[in-house]
Amino acid sequence: MRRFPSLTRVLALVLLIALSACYSGTRPPRIGSTAPDFTVQDAQSTITLSQYRGQVVVLNFWATWCPPCVEEMPSLVEMQRRMKDKGITVLAVSIDVDESAYNKFVKEHGVNLLTVRDPEQKTPILYGTHGWPETYIIDRGGVMRRKFIGPVDWTAPDVTEFLGKL
Repeated sequence: MRRFPSLTRVLALVLLIALSACYSGTRPPRIGSTAPDFTVQDAQSTITLSQYRGQVVVLNFWATWCPPCVEEMPSLVEMQRRMKDKGITVLAVSIDVDESAYNKFVKEHGVNLLTVRDPEQKTPILYGTHGWPETYIIDRGGVMRRKFIGPVDWTAPDVTEFLGKL
């Protein structure tokens, strides 16, 4: 009689394979290439990535309903406050569909970053983003240098040192 692996073992194996693909140590395909330019317009503003050429851009994709995004937002705001004079700009692109929830969150949480709402997710799709938060570090010449998946402590010394060297 042939034995089949338990469902738990099969699921664990599938999960391990999936995670190893994400964190295999290889560079994401766009790292080292020019960041795709985009324009996002919402009720409050219009933002084009290329207008920030000459600055280091921390391009963060997030949503108000995403617990890890909410978790990382205070450190993102603090890092922006500390490093803005060094030519580092956080550009936070929200995928929130609900405009009032987005506006309420930004106001109540003191999100004084450059932020724009992209409810159709055109920009995240352009970047191949499908997890929240996801963040790309774009150097002063417009080249993507690093990608972070998941929440980051943006005030951690290794992160601020990396940003400061760009």
